[in-house]
Amino acid sequence: MAISLEQAQRVGYTCLKALLRFAFMVANNLVAIPSYVLYLIVLQPLRVLDSKSFWYIEGVLFKWLLAMVASWGWWAGYTVVEWGDDVKAVSEDEAMVLVNHQATGDVCTLMMCLQDKGTVVRQMMWLMDHIFKYTNFGIVSLIHGDFFIRQGKAHRDQQLVLLKEHLEKYYRSRNRKWIVLFPEGGFLRKRRETSQAFAKKNNLPFLQHVTLPRLGATQVILKTLVAPQENGTPAGGDVVIKESKSKGLQWVIDTTIAYPKGDPIDIQTWILGYRQPTVTHVHYRIFPVKDVPAEPEALTNWLYQRFIEKEDLLTHFYETGAFPPLQGQTKAVSREMTLSNLWLVGIQSLAFLSGGMWYCILQYFYHCLF
Repeated sequence: MAISLEQAQRVGYTCLKALLRFAFMVANNLVAIPSYVLYLIVLQPLRVLDSKSFWYIEGVLFKWLLAMVASWGWWAGYTVVEWGDDVKAVSEDEAMVLVNHQATGDVCTLMMCLQDKGTVVRQMMWLMDHIFKYTNFGIVSLIHGDFFIRQGKAHRDQQLVLLKEHLEKYYRSRNRKWIVLFPEGGFLRKRRETSQAFAKKNNLPFLQHVTLPRLGATQVILKTLVAPQENGTPAGGDVVIKESKSKGLQWVIDTTIAYPKGDPIDIQTWILGYRQPTVTHVHYRIFPVKDVPAEPEALTNWLYQRFIEKEDLLTHFYETGAFPPLQGQTKAVSREMTLSNLWLVGIQSLAFLSGGMWYCILQYFYHCLF
């Protein structure tokens, strides 16, 4: 089939734009990530003298890095509309964020839509697959204190022990507020068939748009971070809670990400920008942690119910293009999430200026030594 001149020009423009975006992303990473690491190396004395101030500065730098990732999608026209509860109201409290998982772009979407939620981006901890440790962003996540979890039955018990130890060691000592996890344990397309077979075998609901979640990490987080008075269960880190005067984990934020026609954005699209501008829809529902059961069987049922509700939410969205109204509302209200282009340009400029500064400093020391 012959291609018209107009089609060829459109393809050529898309390829050129993708190439330029990729070159910018590579340059962005080459200056921003080493700068983040070098700033924190220089600030190590502050870590010894005033740990709280050190992790405050680290959090600000971390938020800037996530803003750079958000900018790649924002400037490609990948925007977010939010529905449901307003999570800004609990942005200063400790919360666990449960998210459905469809593609690598889910993380980028969260990096974008949480940018305007107060301090949560710089004070959040991520639970992610261990493979991300070996990506360009892995060194940043390691320093920040995120947890990389290995999937599979062979590693499950050990990983939960390591997660508990990680939370007790790093969560409150670094003043973390929100912890983000994907309870399905993998992408929808990879886990759907197995999940549906498990559901059929155990007489559970048939889910198409999400998969049945796994209990392990959620249970460890609740046991470790919830203060004893919240649900009657001793918190694994209760000594740390008293020291930091923390109220413990107070909320569970059930977050549902929906893409038009169920076609998720992956990281390659986010970087190259070859897809047409797309609006991603994010729905929030906030639960007080005192209403979340602690006993394993009851917690499993509660968690299953959340994902059954996600299934209903997504079914409604794919049929109507909108999420249903919250209980007590007659009409669903959406909020368009916005980012300041001026602020994003400022962050990017700072990254390149920092990269240039560190290059000059390292060149100077190199010439002095050799």
